This record gives sequence, C-alpha cells and structure tokens, in this order.
Amino acid sequence: MSGLQTRFTEVFGIKHPVMQGGMQWAGRAELVAAVANAGGLGTLSALTQPSAQALADEIRRCRELTDLPFAVNLTILPTLKPVPYDEYRAAIVESGIGIVETAGSNPQLHIAEFKRHGIKVIHKCTSVRHALKAAALGVDAVSIDGFECAGHPGEDDVPGLVLIPAVARQLNIPLIASGGFADGGGLIAALALGADAISMGTRFLCTVESPVHEQVKRTIVQNDERGTDLIFRSLNNTARVARNAISQQVRELEARGAKFEEFAHLVAGQRGRLVYEKGDPDLGVWSAGLVQGLIDDVPTCRALIERIVEQAETIIRRRLSDVLIQ
Repeated sequence: MSGLQTRFTEVFGIKHPVMQGGMQWAGRAELVAAVANAGGLGTLSALTQPSAQALADEIRRCRELTDLPFAVNLTILPTLKPVPYDEYRAAIVESGIGIVETAGSNPQLHIAEFKRHGIKVIHKCTSVRHALKAAALGVDAVSIDGFECAGHPGEDDVPGLVLIPAVARQLNIPLIASGGFADGGGLIAALALGADAISMGTRFLCTVESPVHEQVKRTIVQNDERGTDLIFRSLNNTARVARNAISQQVRELEARGAKFEEFAHLVAGQRGRLVYEKGDPDLGVWSAGLVQGLIDDVPTCRALIERIVEQAETIIRRRLSDVLIQ
C-alpha cells in the first residue's frame, strides 16, 4: 500500500493522513497503540486519567505497545471541580511526548509551554475565527470540527462541507477535518475541500481494540444518522451525544428552562464511563456523531485504516479518472 502523502503526514511523521482524536474514556493505550501501529496518529486522552501521574503511567503503557509516534489530547473545559492542568502538562512534557492536541478554551499558556519544549501542537476548534486565533498562537496544525461531530460542535452549527474549505482558504498550516468521517470517500472529500487529513472518534470507538463494552459497539452499528441528540444548548455548551433515555430527559428539562444543577446528576462523567464499562447505553450520556449512519462493522484499527486508504486510492484511480475522461 503506497499511502497518501500530505502536509499532515510530512509534518507529523505519520504514514497515513488519518488521526484518532481525543475520545475521553476510550482514548487509552490499547486503542492509541493500535492506531499508531496501523499507520495513523493515535491520541491518548489526558483527562481520562485521574491524575498527572496516572497519565505518565498510561503513556508508558502505550510505549510498551508501540514504538511509533502518538499524541496526547489536553482538553481545557469549564468543570465543577478544578483540574490541575499544569500538572498534566508537565507530565506530557516530562514523558517526552512529541505531539499534543489541545481543545476547548483558550490554550495560549499551554501552547507556549509545549512549543518551548519542541512539542508539535494541533488545536481542535469549531469555527474559522478560532482556527485563525490558534494559527496566530503558533500551532503546527488545526483540527476543525464540523457540526456533524460527536462531542462539542460549537454554537455556530456549520457543517464540514462549508467549514472545512472556509478554514482551508485562510490557513497556511496543515488542516485536519473532523466530524462525519468513516471511509475512503470521506478522506477524499476532506482532501478535496482543502484538508490534509481526517480525524475520527465514533468510527474508532467501534473497533476491535476500542476499550468499551461490545454492546456499545453493537449499538453504534445498529444506529443510523438520526441516532444523536444535542444537549446543553441552553448553556451555550452544546454537546452531541448518542440518543438514549438520558439525553431525551435532559432535552426535555432544558426545554422547560431547567438550570444545570437540576440535571447535572444525569450527565455526570462517571455515568458516561459506566456506559462504556457495563454496556448499557442508557446508563448515562456518551458521545457519538452522525457518522453512526456510515458504520456497519467492528474491524481492527489496522483493517479500518488500510480499508480507508485503499478506498481513497481506488476512488482516485477509477472513479475520478472516469469522470475526467467523460
């Protein structure tokens, strides 16, 4: 397999232009190493770990499973309990990580410190203006989340078909497209729109190495593109999650004008973690994107990435050449 070479593969030293983004409880060593070994960029989720020391231990565990590059995601978001971000950042630096993905609130202080240690930084954002701000702060690449994505799609509701080229035309650094990607057709579309790689979360959640209960994977396969809900819209902190009994209850409470304190117990992170561990999709809220409608199997990470690249190369050789000939 020859692979597709882009600015992303060149800048980050990754074989294929495919990234596994930060995935909260699922972004652990076994999945990250599997993605790395398959030629993609795997990403450990820092805040999944209960402490900075636990993160350092997880980085070591990942290195026991792969000798290829992988990243760490550090998401900066408002929380009820203060997070010792400086300690997590220090653990990343001291562990010798070469690539970091930041996300959430303004990452300026973290970016400056990472860059001081020669670490390449990817910043995930959901709008053109935030992408330009990240570029001005000196990041090495921007990951742009379209409205289709799982997790936090922002408040502008702009889908990738418009958002990706809108960002690409104003950036001169690598762009990673995120939200709605699962196959080679999506990769080719992203490249055509000006991106240099794709980032996938929900698709990697539904792989053999994904450390979540098999029933969660079966649920993703069974769901279609309508199987998500947008919650926290009333808080201006929109999150796209898998539609279930809890997400529907939260939407009803928000529609009635309920305050966050009235449904905080329903959306607690530990309840979402139990979904992944116990396999009951209704135990809490858990992230999933519209791309569920494109997922119909549970492959290994290697089989998935190789299939995506092969599909993309086939499209270039056959479908696009046929169009040009006609």
